[in-house]
Amino acid sequence: MNLKTIREAKAAKVAEARTIVNKADTEKRSLSAEESTAFDKLKGEITDLEAQEARAQFLADAERAQTGTVVHGSGERDLDELERRVSVLRVVQAAVEGKPLSGAEAEYNAEIARRNGRPAQGVYLPMAAIERRVNTTTSGAHLVPDDHRGDQYIPALRNSLLARRLGVRILSGLRGNVSIPKAGNSVTAGWVAENSALTPSDMTFGNATLTPKHVGALSEMSRQLIQQSDPSIEALLRDDMSFAIAQAIDSALIEGGGANEPDGVIATLGTANATLAGPTWAEVLEIIKDVEVANALGAHSWLLTPGAKAKLAGTTKVSADAGAGFLYENGQVGGFAAYTTNQVPETSNGGGAIFGDWSQVLLGVWSELDILVNPFSETAYTKGNVLIRAMATCDIAIRHAEAFQYADDV
Repeated sequence: MNLKTIREAKAAKVAEARTIVNKADTEKRSLSAEESTAFDKLKGEITDLEAQEARAQFLADAERAQTGTVVHGSGERDLDELERRVSVLRVVQAAVEGKPLSGAEAEYNAEIARRNGRPAQGVYLPMAAIERRVNTTTSGAHLVPDDHRGDQYIPALRNSLLARRLGVRILSGLRGNVSIPKAGNSVTAGWVAENSALTPSDMTFGNATLTPKHVGALSEMSRQLIQQSDPSIEALLRDDMSFAIAQAIDSALIEGGGANEPDGVIATLGTANATLAGPTWAEVLEIIKDVEVANALGAHSWLLTPGAKAKLAGTTKVSADAGAGFLYENGQVGGFAAYTTNQVPETSNGGGAIFGDWSQVLLGVWSELDILVNPFSETAYTKGNVLIRAMATCDIAIRHAEAFQYADDV
């Protein structure tokens, strides 16, 4: 039986058992021998169905996680390897020439559509975005074959994108809105004298919710550039396109809170809840202590601005005593790993520093990237160019804000 059939059968058995118990309760009596036998039989059947349900759920999850059936290409089933074989340029060229996808591009689209449970509006591609500018054979002159080495294309200098690599929990393949139950206050216990009443207390609950939010960009490319380019254009498309949306998501994970933007760690906290204005060793230990007091200490790490790192690396734990060590040394602050990126905002107070457990951040993904190539857009069409739209759909939720301390005054 499939998972749906098993659950329906279990629900029917549970309802049948409930009817037996309710009948006895209504008549204010215990179960008869015949009713007890029937109830025990139903209990055994329900237990067996629960075991079947667990096995079916395990298989469903395993099948969802594995790669799909190969429809084109060499039979490569590893998604990471498949992503590396997908060519953005071949997708654009196919759209311009009106040809269907083939090879790795068709295989990747079939796999992601299977995982998402829906086809793309355009074409699914590995995480990428489009810069808002027109790329032509003039602006991309060094991408058209000449006496140069396309394989030596020099990428731009960019911010380090670290948030997702620090352990953010990613929920992929989402369809509807997501609501995750969250515990609030727990029952409290207290000592009482003999024959005295206990003070009642109740558990409270909340929800961490994820609703689709969209990030994307547009780019116009000339037809001649697409037709004449050597492989270096692929590096441009992959690097620039992937970085723009990835940077927007990474920034939202760390800060967020802008117009139409999810709330990240800083926006959820609302304001800095720690200080490293000294900075001093005592302030570092205070930040770590505050997280421990909140029972939120797990796989924590620091995320620093370059300015904050420089300041901490140049400040001794004990004033004027380099022998006692520095606040930042050997890639750590206070015994926890520390990473540096310009994605953490600088403020008028100073550099930023976040200490927290990044597994407390949820990133819900409805669509990593959906790319649509349009050669018929009015402005692009009149010039023979191609307009490319890329969009990703995701949202962010912080499971426990207490797991983070943020200082903006380093």
